[in-house]
Amino acid sequence: MKAADLINQIPVVDTFKKYGKVTRVVGLLIESQGPECSINDVCKIHVRTKNGHEVILAEVVGFKDEYVMLMPFTSVREISIGCLVEGTGRALEVKVGPELIGKVLDSLGNPFDGTPLPRGLVSVPTENDPPNPLHRPPIDCQLEVGVKAIDAMLTVGRGQRVGIFAGSGVGKSTLLGMIARNTRADLNVIALIGERGREVREFIERDLGEEGLKRSIVVAATGDQPALMRIKGAFTATAIAEYFRDRGMNVMLMMDSVTRVAMAQREIGLATGEPPAQKGYTPSVFSILPKLLERTGTSMKGSITAFYTVLVDGDDMNEPIADTVRGILDGHIVLDRALANKGHYPAINILKSVSRLMNHISAQEHVKAAERIRELYYTYAKSEDLINIGAYKKGTSREIDEAIHYEPLITRFLKQGFKEKVTLEESVNELIELANGGGR
Repeated sequence: MKAADLINQIPVVDTFKKYGKVTRVVGLLIESQGPECSINDVCKIHVRTKNGHEVILAEVVGFKDEYVMLMPFTSVREISIGCLVEGTGRALEVKVGPELIGKVLDSLGNPFDGTPLPRGLVSVPTENDPPNPLHRPPIDCQLEVGVKAIDAMLTVGRGQRVGIFAGSGVGKSTLLGMIARNTRADLNVIALIGERGREVREFIERDLGEEGLKRSIVVAATGDQPALMRIKGAFTATAIAEYFRDRGMNVMLMMDSVTRVAMAQREIGLATGEPPAQKGYTPSVFSILPKLLERTGTSMKGSITAFYTVLVDGDDMNEPIADTVRGILDGHIVLDRALANKGHYPAINILKSVSRLMNHISAQEHVKAAERIRELYYTYAKSEDLINIGAYKKGTSREIDEAIHYEPLITRFLKQGFKEKVTLEESVNELIELANGGGR
């Protein structure tokens, strides 16, 4: 910054520090008298510990009468009545730059391994407004993800936002790892929100792999961390993706899972006195989801293609969070437990999944081939019970006879090994060949 710019900043610099003190701690919520602050401002709580002095970061989440309600980023164990609360006057910011590629960060943007941040990074706010709708170029380019069932049957466009819906243990993390390793995007930003502690390292080493990590930035917030850290993990990962998008890159953002972000916001909402609405979720949950999900997509400079996993409760695809997210995104991929139980991986149910942009970004021959395979698969699924019990007699229906012939070929086509990589061109060519009566 030039000397003249620094001089111009002098009149707007606040030279006074604003302080308050803790008056009450209830559960995860801290009440303080002062300081002067705004919603989402970060405050520093000065705590005396056995080892001396410690500073705990907290965020302003609301106001009650003349008191400030704070939620800490870490534990509240050391906080006591009378602790000094210092206002910073600004919201949470994280440092970002190309030097972070290959690193695993926490929700505050600090390396998980304890090493210092590289030099040359710039600070960016974690909460930003979505791009202006009129400044979003239409999506007209396919993006290869390296998974046959998606590239061929549910083609994704560059800048599209897609949800992966599944119950627990059906293969969401494995599918994300396949996409991260095989995609043609310039950079992966992966947010692991609310995961078990052991799963973070397992995902990085087993699912993502060394090659995948070299072109990725991972942001992790484990399930044992406070609710605010889990929410900030999602916003920090999105802010990092936005930084690289604004520099002309095509970024792949993967978040596992949006459901745990919603659960964390529910904890905060209930703690601040919000009434529970649908299945215990507070109104703020349904306002925060579009603010988060709409930040990805295309802009005038680059794009963020996003995959958000949704952990459906009891495999109910119509529960409140799944229903809300499905209405916001540009497509959904449903992982079916019945397919997973049969050893069909990835367990993508193509009949329940849809890409809303496939017809606009794919060649007509490709679209017709996908429709043909979907029709055959649906015919077989509709008559499967009759076929399995022997009630169907061959020759009764030409459509069912044809579906019975094609079913093993389609199933073989949709299956893919965890380490297997297939290009978009290979997937489409194999699909067209299968639809035209070929297939291996």
